Amino acid sequence: MPITISILPGSNVSIYRQIIDQVCAAAFAGRIHDDEPLPSVRALAEDLLINPNTVSRAYSELAREGILESRPGKGMFISKRRQIYSKPERKRRIEQSVTSLVTEGLMLGFTPEEIVEQVTLKTKELGGSR
Repeated sequence: MPITISILPGSNVSIYRQIIDQVCAAAFAGRIHDDEPLPSVRALAEDLLINPNTVSRAYSELAREGILESRPGKGMFISKRRQIYSKPERKRRIEQSVTSLVTEGLMLGFTPEEIVEQVTLKTKELGGSR
């Protein structure tokens, strides 16, 4: 099933980051599968009405993170899941994200319980049971 990516131009999240987040979410939730091709840089840029360099940057980041793999002459494909970071590095990376999330949530007036509830819901939505 081809992935559908949509962007919110007025969002405070950069367009390339929106692409990364949506590809990751679709891959982890099983909506796109290992070895499934993604749209070409040009096709996705035309579909989203954005600069091809933005799509290229997102795809490059996804490849660097091991989510995508480039196949010369064929395009970008979802990689088989494998662990590319050591446990300490994974812990460091998640701690940064959690700190940012909790800080933002508290600044927006959410209680710690509400923040935990939202994380739990999103984890289930994105396939946290895998």
